[in-house]
Amino acid sequence: MKATAKAHTNIALIKYWGKRDESLILPMNNSLSLTLDGFYTETTVAFNHDLTEDIFYLDHEQISGEQFTKVSTFLDLIRSYANRPGLFAEVRSINAVPTAAGFASSASGFAALAAAATRALDLSIDDRTLSRLTRRGSGSACRSIYGGFVEWEKGSKDDGSDSFAVPVAPQKHWDVRVAAVVLSSDKKKVSSRVGMKRTVETSLFYTSWVDNIPTDLKNIKSAIQDRDFERMGEIAEANCQKMHATTLGATPPFTYWHDTTLTVMQTVQALRTNGIPAYFTIDAGPNVKVLYQPENEEVIQETLRKIPGVTNVIVSRSGQGVTYQ
Repeated sequence: MKATAKAHTNIALIKYWGKRDESLILPMNNSLSLTLDGFYTETTVAFNHDLTEDIFYLDHEQISGEQFTKVSTFLDLIRSYANRPGLFAEVRSINAVPTAAGFASSASGFAALAAAATRALDLSIDDRTLSRLTRRGSGSACRSIYGGFVEWEKGSKDDGSDSFAVPVAPQKHWDVRVAAVVLSSDKKKVSSRVGMKRTVETSLFYTSWVDNIPTDLKNIKSAIQDRDFERMGEIAEANCQKMHATTLGATPPFTYWHDTTLTVMQTVQALRTNGIPAYFTIDAGPNVKVLYQPENEEVIQETLRKIPGVTNVIVSRSGQGVTYQ
């Protein structure tokens, strides 16, 4: 009763920000992402009748506290689905994602955990069902079940049965590159969960943000199908800035950006002025992801690495969905 799965993280081009149901992790809006090959989590789950509780190792270190509780609680969901109460597991994960710094490590983490756990229990489920289960661990993780461009449908049912991710375009549809510009590995002061809740409940700008999402989604999906890079980049960059504007309208206001975050944003805009198409997007953290085309990779990397305060630039291509060993 053992299985190993690998899942890649994703970067949202149309952001998920805010929940309509906290316990079921149901979003206020649809979102759209690109799965990245450069960041991943590989997880082995081994269920054992001799265990009296779950055990969780992350990067070879046994984990307790809140992180352990999240993993064990999610395994309870899988056990309930499989009708295997009281069957505990040893979980070992290797995380090739900077944790809690805006790179959505929870996306690849819970996608790999869900895939490995269901496979270890020999559950015969399709990707849609796996995505729906994965959502209960981390919302954005439901998109990491698939490769390429992926949309998470918010659904409308109270039980969340119609909220899952669906593929938009496969991994090989389009060679879009993403440079992850690492500014800080420090844990962010306002978690995504707390930030979302505060924004939904208090931001004067939030309703306008949600109302504009369907238009952004329609336009960016058209751009993806047409492989229109500049149109896709413009929509993604604007959507990012609108999402972060909602945090400035919250009470109290907050932001995930650092001084260097703004410098990177301005540098990307300057590249466009000089005729090099590049666009930025930023999740709930200080680090910037830069979208560009393969022919501009050398100049993009060189320019980004010269920015004071940038500690690393990691290049990704479109990544694949969940795989098993």
